[in-house]
Amino acid sequence: MISTSKNVPIPIPRNGVDYRGKVVLAPMVRSGELPSRLLALRYGADLVWGPETVDRALIGTTRHHNPHTQTIDFTRLPSNGSRIPKQDQKESLIYRLHPTKEHGRLIFQIGTSSPTLAVQAAKLVAGDVAGIDVNAGCPKPFSTSGGMGAALLRTPNLLASILEALVKEVGEVWEIGISVKIRLLETPEQTEALVRRLCGTGITGLTVHCRTTPMRPRERALREQLRMVADVCRETGVACLMNGDVEDRDQALQLIQEFAVDGAMIATKAEANSSCFRTREEGGLLPWREVTKEYIKTALEIENRWGNTKFLLGQLMPGKAREYKSVTGSRSYVEVCEILNLEGLVDRARDVDGKLGLAMRQSKAVDKAKLNQSARAAGHNPARIRSSPSETRHPLAERGVGIIPALAMGS
Repeated sequence: MISTSKNVPIPIPRNGVDYRGKVVLAPMVRSGELPSRLLALRYGADLVWGPETVDRALIGTTRHHNPHTQTIDFTRLPSNGSRIPKQDQKESLIYRLHPTKEHGRLIFQIGTSSPTLAVQAAKLVAGDVAGIDVNAGCPKPFSTSGGMGAALLRTPNLLASILEALVKEVGEVWEIGISVKIRLLETPEQTEALVRRLCGTGITGLTVHCRTTPMRPRERALREQLRMVADVCRETGVACLMNGDVEDRDQALQLIQEFAVDGAMIATKAEANSSCFRTREEGGLLPWREVTKEYIKTALEIENRWGNTKFLLGQLMPGKAREYKSVTGSRSYVEVCEILNLEGLVDRARDVDGKLGLAMRQSKAVDKAKLNQSARAAGHNPARIRSSPSETRHPLAERGVGIIPALAMGS
């Protein structure tokens, strides 16, 4: 257990970062991938949290420097339920960070329910990040079903043991901070007891999402317990960040003063417009077209997965925009650049599409669409034109379906 004298901050490790006075990007699945983080930093975020990454997903990865994107990639072969990977199988990207643009400003959030696995996973990224944050607040079933996320709030001793292990075996070794993100409990007394327990583990920061586990984002954040949480953190020297219904930097700074917390996280508003980190004096929110263009440009620079880029475009663009439906139905970077009239990005988009295999997929889709169009023009059923009338359909057995190869039978 770590004890500090009242109101004396716990020293920040040499390679860590102080959360005090910071307005930061909250950890968000999909919306916390590298392009979103880089854009948030560009618009003024002081720190960025990556999306929750489960310990088991990271364990077994290999760290690579990607010369094309200048990023650090953690990759592994997908198991697909088999312990023996297929030959020439492409590795899956588990986590990507930028070693210069995010240096000293990236916090890695881990999903875990095991001190041993948490340490094992954290050691893999500790040299590339400014801190490790444990997710003890996510209410989604994919997290809680494994005893992670908000499920840890019901097992405070386990949560404390995870933090203590990370502090000793990762934080002290790599000289970075360890922190935790929680939610409110049912009563102020329960919340206070939990916060005091966690603040005694040696962590440097604690973020409280001002909602209980059953609450959803559409429900108003509860700030009645916030000052109490901040007071407990201050007594033990731990930095306290708040999360929940924070809309922009100006409001964040006002809430920091009002509730005497050390910093604030912005989540859904940053997902909708990354320029929310700009103050009014800096011009405030930028038009969505400008932000969207910068996002696409950033996504192309680091060759972001198309599915993730497409999802974020659906968040950044207003649903009433005339291009919205076309963009959310697009199949490639080239297509979306043409829809949004981003001629200057088309060449780079074509190159990235080729590397990601999107050009081939789009070509097949175009051929299929042309076939269907031709069929309709000729008055035929598109489903029936795919095979020639003279083509004979053989029974399943003659086509090899259901026949077990000899080698397989002898295995």
